[in-house]
Order: sequence, then C-alpha cells, then structure tokens
Amino acid sequence: MTGALDSELAAVAGAPEVVAERAACAAFAVDGIIPGSVATPSTAEQVAALLACANEHSLAFIPFGSGTKLSTGNLPRRFDSALSLSKLNRLIHYEPADLTITVEPGMKFGEFQELVGRNGLWLPLDPRGGAKSTIGGIIAANAAGPLRQGYGGPRDMVLGLKVATTDGKIAKTGGRVVKNVAGYDLGKLLTGSFGTLGVIVEASLKLFTKPPARATFKLPAATLAVARDLRGRLRISPLAAMRLLLVDSRASALLRGSPPETTEDEFELWMEMSGSNRVIQRCEDELRKLVSAAGAHVEQVEKAAEPWEHVSDLAGWLRAKYPEVTILKAALPPAASEEFLNRAGLESKATQITLAGFAQVGVGIVHASLLQETLSPGAAGLVARMREVAAGLGGTLIVENCPVALKRQIDVWGACGDDLEAMRRLKSAWDPHEILSPGRFVAGI
Repeated sequence: MTGALDSELAAVAGAPEVVAERAACAAFAVDGIIPGSVATPSTAEQVAALLACANEHSLAFIPFGSGTKLSTGNLPRRFDSALSLSKLNRLIHYEPADLTITVEPGMKFGEFQELVGRNGLWLPLDPRGGAKSTIGGIIAANAAGPLRQGYGGPRDMVLGLKVATTDGKIAKTGGRVVKNVAGYDLGKLLTGSFGTLGVIVEASLKLFTKPPARATFKLPAATLAVARDLRGRLRISPLAAMRLLLVDSRASALLRGSPPETTEDEFELWMEMSGSNRVIQRCEDELRKLVSAAGAHVEQVEKAAEPWEHVSDLAGWLRAKYPEVTILKAALPPAASEEFLNRAGLESKATQITLAGFAQVGVGIVHASLLQETLSPGAAGLVARMREVAAGLGGTLIVENCPVALKRQIDVWGACGDDLEAMRRLKSAWDPHEILSPGRFVAGI
C-alpha cells in the first residue's frame, strides 16, 4: 500500500507522510479495525492526490480529524488507510468586520474559538468532542448540541467549502461572503455526509458576536405533563432561550456528579439566556412570573458551563463512566419530545436497563442514554422498540454511540426513507469505487 501511494505521489512537492507501523496505525482504529497505514497530507493538493491513488488502486480511506465523531456509523466494510487531516490546520482568510472566516479542516475547535474570541466573536456550536473536535469533523457530521436552539447547526453556518473528490480534483462550492446564492448549494449536501462523498479541505464560515453575559436557570417539574406545560408557555412567551433542555432525574443526578440510582420519574427544564446583565435580569423576572402561573419555580444554576459541556459531548463524557454506553438519538416534532422521553423510560424499565434522558425539547432532539457497564442482552430489542416509538411519533432514531458487539446486531441508522435511491445515486456519482468510508453510512453506503 505504502509503495503504491509513494509511487503515485512521487511528482507531488512535499509528498505526504505515509506510515504503516502497527503501533501508529492502532491509534486510528475504527470499531476495533486497525488500518494498514496512515496517510497525513499537509496540503489540499496532497489530499486530492491520495484520493486519486486510492481510486486507482481501490483502497478504502476513512478521513480523520480528532476522531471524536467516529463512534457514529456502521462497521466499515473495508478500511485500508486512515486519512489524517491533522496538518491541514491553517487559517486561510479572516475578516472580523464581515463576520467571516476560512480555515482548513484540521483546526481544533478550541483553537478556533480562541482565535475569533480575540475579536469578541464565536461560532455558536457545542459539538461532540468539544474543544478537541475539528472544524472538518464538525461539518462532516453536522454536529451540534443544545446551542442549536438559538443558532441552528453547522449547515446554517457554512458559507462555502472546498472538497477533494475521489477523482483527484478539488471542487469549490459557495464562497467567503454571507450573501452568496450562485449555483447549487453543495455545501449543504456535504455537511452531514460523514466523509462518504468527498474530503473537506477548506471551510468558510459565518461568525457571530459573543453575548456579553449568559445565565442558566433550572425549572423543576414533578411530571412530564408539567414540563410540557412549561415548554408550551415558554414557546409563546417573548423569552428567547439560547439553550433549552429537559432532563430526567437520572440525567440530573449525572450532571450533579452523583450516581443515577434514583427510580423516581421527576424532571428539570434547563434554560440558558444571553444578553447584557440588564437584559438577563429582565428575562429572569419574566421567567419567574411565567413559571409561577404554572405552579412551578425557578432556580439559577451557578457554574453551569461544565454541565452544558457534558450534555454537548454526551458520548465522550458518558463513555468515561459507562464503557458500554449506548446513546440513542431521536429526531422528532418538538411537540413529541416529552412523549418519547416517557415511552423511552417505560421501555427501559421493562428491559431493566438504566436510562438517562436528555431532551432538546425546543428542536425535537432527544438523547436516550442506556447506562451499561457491560452490554445488556436486551439492548438490541430495546433499540428496535424505540425505533418503532420514534416512527409512531413522526420521527426517526439512530444509534449515535454503542459497543461494537451491538453494531454487529443492528444498523445504527435504522430504516431508510424514500430518498435512499437518490442517496445511492449520489454516492455512485461522487465515489463510484466506494473508497470513502465504505459501509459506514445509511444502508451500508
């Protein structure tokens, strides 16, 4: 493999590093599968040349940023080489006054936020992996946490992309300015494609002004009915939440650093607001009036940054506590969020699997986390039943994180919709020889 790549790239100035030592390759394992080599290009042209070589020799690549999103996806059908983008981490173009920036995909999210933060700006995302995640990985997975409530996700912030295609070319979509409507918006197609169509080598993004102050409030709710009523009142109020989260008693215990041993079904609605101190005070006063009318009360959460980080990076945080944790992600109509959480609790009790629920009720994203130190024999059946529940409520469900043993029993993406044939045609057009992450995406694409 290494010889084939070296031969193909002999004419490329500054050829990429390609190593095949097993110890080095083991750090890039996906679902326990170790690649035969690791290629680390330092330019977009080298990425394109590597893909052309892989295309010619039918070698399967999986693109790597920091690896924080690779828990999502089916088992690879083939995995010959890891394509590390760690050296593509440069700033290309930055216009603070225009709220735009262009960077390479390997830039770490924490470094990115520090860079733009010097000008009072930020990219309002809270992705899996947090500061360790890379810009390319965030876009490839369309990764967003509870900040989606106030700002949307990566697909809403990408202005333009450059992508290396499997035929060895570099394609460009969009641009570096906010008002760009020329041609098809292929950026939205590539965002969330999980590295199955092409490899992002440059990204132009829309920035936002950082809020001067933020505050988090907790609204205890004895039942889901009370939580649903509070959400309804918030929806029609003038209050605009930056983040809104409903957690059950087990999730709340975890966020407090306590064992999730409780069997009581009680809930808390967490709400983060932003603005000047005066604006936040007015919001708090309005919030207290609103919840008082519902028979509830408000508690301000001190030092809420760490709990929000945990919620954003559920997989990384929970894996440290529960090595075999399984995280189900349901995308639902927002009005169905509480009912899904209720049904998930009932199903988990029937299976005797401890579940912690984290529901972004404003946008209809619910994470049901199965807290397992060893894989339960009933886990696969529970996933199947929860998929039926999600479908019955007008939504879908994927398995965002799970042990390899469970991946061998299920398809993490679930049943395909009417767009499967279109997806297959796109894959065939962009990657006809299936060299990019083969088998990892929907229906084995």
